[in-house]
Amino acid sequence: MYDVIVIGAGVVGPCISTALARQGKKVLVVERDWSKPDRIVGELLQPGGVKALRELGMIQAINNIEAIDVKGYYIQYFNQHLSIDYPLKEVAEVTNPINYLEKEIPLKSDNTINVEEWEKDSRVRGVAFHHGDFLQNLRSICKKEVDTMEGTVVKLIKKDDIVIGVEVKENKNNTTKTKKIYSKLVISCDGIYSKFRKEYSNNNPSINSYFIGLYLKNAKLPEKNKGHVLLGNHAPVLIYQVSPNETRVLCAYRSIKPPSSANDEVYKYLKNDVLPHIPKETLPAFTSALEDKKFRIMPNQYLSAKKQNQKGFILLGDSLNMRHPLTGGGMTVGISDSVLLARLLKSVDNFEDYDLIKDKLSIFHRKRKNLDAVINTLSIALYSLFAADKRSLKILQYGCFKYFEKGGECVSGPIGLLSGILPFPMLLFNHFFSVAFYSIYLNFINRGINFPLAIWECFDVLFTAIIIFTPYLWTELVQ
Repeated sequence: MYDVIVIGAGVVGPCISTALARQGKKVLVVERDWSKPDRIVGELLQPGGVKALRELGMIQAINNIEAIDVKGYYIQYFNQHLSIDYPLKEVAEVTNPINYLEKEIPLKSDNTINVEEWEKDSRVRGVAFHHGDFLQNLRSICKKEVDTMEGTVVKLIKKDDIVIGVEVKENKNNTTKTKKIYSKLVISCDGIYSKFRKEYSNNNPSINSYFIGLYLKNAKLPEKNKGHVLLGNHAPVLIYQVSPNETRVLCAYRSIKPPSSANDEVYKYLKNDVLPHIPKETLPAFTSALEDKKFRIMPNQYLSAKKQNQKGFILLGDSLNMRHPLTGGGMTVGISDSVLLARLLKSVDNFEDYDLIKDKLSIFHRKRKNLDAVINTLSIALYSLFAADKRSLKILQYGCFKYFEKGGECVSGPIGLLSGILPFPMLLFNHFFSVAFYSIYLNFINRGINFPLAIWECFDVLFTAIIIFTPYLWTELVQ
């Protein structure tokens, strides 16, 4: 009998299982495939996620994988550009201080990470890496502290409407037999296509766009150690270095249906719509990758979290909650949720005390909303602005860039929200509508004598801002 069975060893599974094992719980992790995965997302960890890894005592998962430290963003808007740095440590220490779950396990220096530079830097840092390498490091840490098993969980075992274990088909010797394993609590971290979310929740994700991904070899970027965001008439393009010799490019594709592989549709889209906007320094590497035609396509999904009431069972990670990957906040939310849940469960001696677990889950659902609402709502709002496909959104996109150009709090506030260092929904509300009204102001100036048209556009912009922002923020905070 285990205290906890964790389904899935993606990013979140090893985090929550390791945290609970260090609290003295007997934990089993069941994963369908322990080999290194190959994914095109989960390669950028915001400073808020780095902080959560520190709190878990798992920060060394970013060591020895040729990870590249990230210091902020470079934003290109048509022929203009600006550079944005992550928040100051002194701000982070006040607004969102590190609170270790057990003991501090420090980051180490390696071929690409210099701990002395990290410590001397006055600002927080994020990190980019190959997802599979990072995940294998997390799993390696996890395996030292918990029991593991390779197999597919085919169903949950229930008694009197309480989940008391799992039925697993082991992935060896082509067996069709299943094995029943019992526990006091089951935590499902089975990802974006969660089987058990569908079974125990009527919460279904929505797809509003796609990303086309490709790797660049030995690419030169306009600014080192920065995530690059390219804006214009095209859908947004993200570029960030993930190792000394490789750079990831993610190109948004405005459609609820994936681009067809027939007739070189993806190739034509990248060549005609994306390539003309690639920075001149990066163009040779992008052109070479384009001709290689090694493209990857993934859906961008959104799923708000709902309260959980199933006794003996908890959804966590992408099984519970997803957001648009534009802001790179998914792992930050998932790892932070692991920290919060582990902290709440630490005082629970018996995981069969389902009334107490329910109370802790209620607190978890409430407390996670601050970070969750900021990251999720910001991801949707920024994608809508950055993928602007109508006049009102283009006005907002221009206003957003000009708002950043003002500097000061107009930059430090938004980047603090984006990085996960400032988990304050009302601060997000304030900055978003400051951008909206500043956009309207700039549009009046740009229209000049055509101000009557600007008056009509004023209402259109304000209505658009409300529609793309408030429903998501409301859902995240109230649901």
